Formats: sequence, C-alpha cells, structure tokens
Amino acid sequence: MNIILFHSAFGLRPAVHAAADRLRAAGHEVRVPDLFEGQTAETVEQGRELGERIGKDELLRRAVHAAAPYSDQGLVYAGFSLGGALAQNLALADEKARGLLLLHGTSDIAEGASIDDLPVQLHVASPDPFETDDWLNTWYLRMQRAGADVEVHRYPGAGHLFTDPGLPDYDEMSAEQAWRAALGFLETL
Repeated sequence: MNIILFHSAFGLRPAVHAAADRLRAAGHEVRVPDLFEGQTAETVEQGRELGERIGKDELLRRAVHAAAPYSDQGLVYAGFSLGGALAQNLALADEKARGLLLLHGTSDIAEGASIDDLPVQLHVASPDPFETDDWLNTWYLRMQRAGADVEVHRYPGAGHLFTDPGLPDYDEMSAEQAWRAALGFLETL
C-alpha cells in the first residue's frame, strides 16, 4: 500500500519517523513530508503558533504538493492530529484514494461531499479536548452521509497524542492497540 503520512502541529518528530518505519516493516511504502520545513515545536502552543504563521492555506498547499506525484497510485492518506485533518481534506478530494487513517484528528466536511465507500479509520482519545464527543458525533454522521465506511476507535484515559512516546500524552497500551488496529485496517485495503 502507498501511504502518505502527515505530522502533527509538533512537526516532523522522531515519533512520526518511527510510525513510518512501523508501516514500512508491515510492507507498506510510506512517504513522510515535512510541512513545517524543518521546524518543530516543544509545546501545543508553539505548534499552534507555528501553524498559524505558515497559515492553513499554505499547509494545505504543501500537503497537496507532497501527495500529487503519488495520487495516481491510489494513496492511503494518514496523519496525526493536524496531519489527520490535512489527510482527510486530501482524501475527500481524491477519487483514487484507497483509504484514510486518522490518528488523533479530523477536519470539517463540506456539505455535499461524496466519497463512495472510502474506508476510514479514526483513533482518538476519550475524552479528547480537541475532538469533543459532540464534534465526533457530527463528524461521524457527516462522513457516513458522504459515503465513507467509517470505523472509530476510542481510547479512554489516553491523552490527545497518545501514540507519541516523546510527549506527555503518550499511553503505551493505547498506542499499541491503535497500531494493531491500524495495521489490520491497512491489510484490508
């Protein structure tokens, strides 16, 4: 499977490379673009400031530019938090998308979006300050209306970026459960 994996607002950290290596070890071809061009953040606030300085439109442009050379191959779009939101936007606009793997983040869905039978798997903390229950319920219903085949995995007690061992949110048990489910999901595509 060809996968493009987008980093979170913390930037291209070692955990993103480790995730890509885990996916490669399972036989997937993985690309990990650096949307922040070498910049990383130490805190959520720094990550937000960095993202705001770059701008949403520019981040999306960079993500599109990174994916474009491979999109005719039928990509699986994946991402962490902010990267998940970008991955979702690209997958919903790519009629050749093979799947969407979201770790810790989602994005709004345009009214009238249509993505017939796109397999989608979301992994999110429960509760999550950035992905509230009300938002996730609305997101889920909109994705289903758009035609996606959605699977949601919730992790009670885990922090927002629970798969990143370099952050305080890390939860080893939840991270391993998420990766087992994600690898199983990718095998079905």
